[in-house]
Amino acid sequence: MCSKFCVCFPGRSCRLKDLSAPFQLCCSCFSACVGKRIQSDPEMRIRSDSDGLRSNFLPHPSGISAGAGWFRERFHRFRRQSTPNVVVISPASTDGHPAPVDEIVIHTFEQLLAERDLHKASLLVKDRENCLFGEITEKEALKNHVEEVDKLAADRRALQKLVLETVQQSLSLSPNELSNEAAVSGLTKALTSAVNAMNQEEEQDQLWRQVKCRSPSNWKKLHDSTLRTLVESRMDNPLVGPVGQEEKSSIQSDIQCMGRQLKEDLLMVVQVVKSCYQPEADICNFYAMLYHKALSSRLKKIADFVLEDRDCIFLLRWVNEFYPGILQKPELAAEIDVAALGKLLPEELLEPLEEQYLDKQTTELSACMNRVLEEEMNKWNQGEEPARDYSCYTSPLAFDIIQFINGRVTGSEKVLGSLHKAQKITSQLPDLMQRFKRFQEDIIKQNRPNSKAHTKANLSCVEQFRDVLDRKSHLFLADVQQNCLCVLTVMKESAHMYLLSIVHKVLKPQYQKLGTSDWLKRNAFEMLLSSLERQFEELQGLSQPCHQELIGQLYQEVTEEYVKRLLRGDVKLKDKEQQQKACTTVMDNAESLRMLFSTMGSKEDWLKEILTKMAEVLKLQDIPAIQMQIASLGSAYPDLSERHVSALLKLKTNISKAERRMVKATLLDTLKESGAGVDSRPFFSKVEVR
Repeated sequence: MCSKFCVCFPGRSCRLKDLSAPFQLCCSCFSACVGKRIQSDPEMRIRSDSDGLRSNFLPHPSGISAGAGWFRERFHRFRRQSTPNVVVISPASTDGHPAPVDEIVIHTFEQLLAERDLHKASLLVKDRENCLFGEITEKEALKNHVEEVDKLAADRRALQKLVLETVQQSLSLSPNELSNEAAVSGLTKALTSAVNAMNQEEEQDQLWRQVKCRSPSNWKKLHDSTLRTLVESRMDNPLVGPVGQEEKSSIQSDIQCMGRQLKEDLLMVVQVVKSCYQPEADICNFYAMLYHKALSSRLKKIADFVLEDRDCIFLLRWVNEFYPGILQKPELAAEIDVAALGKLLPEELLEPLEEQYLDKQTTELSACMNRVLEEEMNKWNQGEEPARDYSCYTSPLAFDIIQFINGRVTGSEKVLGSLHKAQKITSQLPDLMQRFKRFQEDIIKQNRPNSKAHTKANLSCVEQFRDVLDRKSHLFLADVQQNCLCVLTVMKESAHMYLLSIVHKVLKPQYQKLGTSDWLKRNAFEMLLSSLERQFEELQGLSQPCHQELIGQLYQEVTEEYVKRLLRGDVKLKDKEQQQKACTTVMDNAESLRMLFSTMGSKEDWLKEILTKMAEVLKLQDIPAIQMQIASLGSAYPDLSERHVSALLKLKTNISKAERRMVKATLLDTLKESGAGVDSRPFFSKVEVR
């Protein structure tokens, strides 16, 4: 039986792979040749020690080439002889220094197994098998070479056992030992040799499959099965972590220990084991798949039980948060195809857990929101005024509820692994908004001394709710968002109406003088401005955005009242001079209103433009010019109607009925061409004309 035979001659490399075919001999060949060589050359010496048999060849320098020829001659003579005592001869070393070039070391198959040099041992098995089956079939070998075949099978079984034992130890290093270079080097060396031996056997299987001389040994399947058993064993007996301060249930402890074991092992695979395999083995993904299936099967068994709420939450967090977090660690994400692994639990097991979790979260969120609202209602019923912050009435209602919603939805997204599912816990928010709306209606209806203060505080809450619904719409289901916004719009309008109705009640006497002869004398309008300035004090106590919006609303309503009084026709403008005076008065009033409201924080400067365009109509004398101005006004404000135009033109008594019809026809044509005016602001639709 042939083996690699390396003889180190002076001036020649002793690397095994550089040897030529003639230096492959079996042990019996070598023994016979060496024995004869000793007899013919008294200067050759043989010695052995604990490292194996060492033969020191000390031929005369002039006989080196003759020695090489001698080995070639003996090789050809004994090429077809076989022997079970297979050896490998390799360079010896002493105390870490290269051995003398004239020394060689002979390793038997058994010695290679003892030294865990499994790759070289597999090469011996390969050579013996090639010699035995190279020119005969397996059937013939079993018939005529029974002893050799049995010995080969026994050696292969011994090799296979050690290879699988080495693979079984792939993850044997503890986390602390990963920093020990010697321990890591020892593991990688042994595992690399075992993997190479396995690959060598797989190559042999492929070769013999082609010639159909023997049955394959399927080492790859045995390797995969061994790793599967290894992973199952480690997940059945996971690492026990340090005792934490938070008390955990047995289910939580089991899940956490399995997760810790999975994490530590996958990191070791990536950092150590991966280097022992060929890239095409894709060993990192193979281990990841094994651990994924192992953890999944155990979590499925846990999910089949009726779990307490805290265990349900913990299980969902591992499925959707902690486990994905482990795989997303940079060291693992670069080596593992996370998407190919899929979910740890199937939907049919996840859905009941998710429903249990969502029911609990929805109930708790609803209870928190209702408790906050009830606290504000109690303050109102007890006659308390809301707190002030920088002279503004405030309420913690909106802030607290927004915090509850944000925290619950954000946390639920992690637990459930889905924002859409997490949004479901806000399903009770529209009901809360309806209760909030009824609470405000009671405040307004009862009109107590503290009603204005609470209404202002509620306006601030409405603004905060609207802001979070618009800016953080991802926290809410679409229908929940729309329903809440509708309720908040109604609440804002009712609060504005309540607060401004008090102002309009005070201003009513001044409103009644607009559009009259006193108005043209400017006395009536100056009194209106003075009353407005005094009423502004009553509107203090709002947050800046709410105050600006309320003042803007008041500006529009005052302008609407101004236009309505003007179009009542209490004053008649008979000639050009009166019409010019009326135009000047309207323009002055428009600018005065703009300046006053701008001082109070309003940004509604567009209201001045309406009065300015109407004043231009009063001044113009030519019908075509009036038509152009009406067309301009109608294009800017499509809610301008024929009734409004007719009432405005009736102030000018020098315009005939036919001319008014011409101007109104121009308005209709303009409205048809301009369409609905999507971007326009409604104004004239709120001005009633008798």
